[in-house]
Amino acid sequence: MFLTTTWKDFEVLDTGDGEKLERWGNILLRRPDPQVIWNTPKEDPCWRKYDARYNRSSTGGGKWSNLRLPERWQVRYKELTFNVKPMNFKHTGLFPEQAANWAFMQEQIRSASGWKRQPRVLNLFAYTGGATLACAAAGAHVTHVDAAKGMVLWA
Repeated sequence: MFLTTTWKDFEVLDTGDGEKLERWGNILLRRPDPQVIWNTPKEDPCWRKYDARYNRSSTGGGKWSNLRLPERWQVRYKELTFNVKPMNFKHTGLFPEQAANWAFMQEQIRSASGWKRQPRVLNLFAYTGGATLACAAAGAHVTHVDAAKGMVLWA
C-alpha cells in the first residue's frame, strides 16, 4: 500500500459512525463513508464546527446542509492546484487518496525524460482530472476521457 503524507491542503481529522471529518484547505466537511464501520465518541469540537455536511437520504442520494462555503475553492498538492466543490452526490471532485498514484505516475513520466518522444498517457474514466493534471505537470501529453461531459469540462 502506498500512503500519501505530503498533503498540506487536505487532512482527515477524525472518523466514526459511518462518517469522516475532513479539512480541505480551510474548509471543514463532514461526509458519510460506508467504510467507517467503527464507533468513536466524536469528541473533536470540529465535528460541530464544520462548514458543510452531506446527509444521506433514506430513499437514496442525499444533500448538503449547513453550507457555509464558497461555490468552489482551491486546494494544492505539491505543484498541482485543484478546484473542489460540494457535488450533489457527496463528492468534492477530487480523491486526495489518489495522490500516491499521481506521485508514481509522475515518477514514471519523469524517468522517461531520455526518450526521443514525449510520453503519452491515455486517462480513461478520468473524472475531474487529478491524474490528468499530475501527468501533464510531469511532462506527458495526456488524453483525458470521461463519459460525463460536465467532468470533462471541469478538467
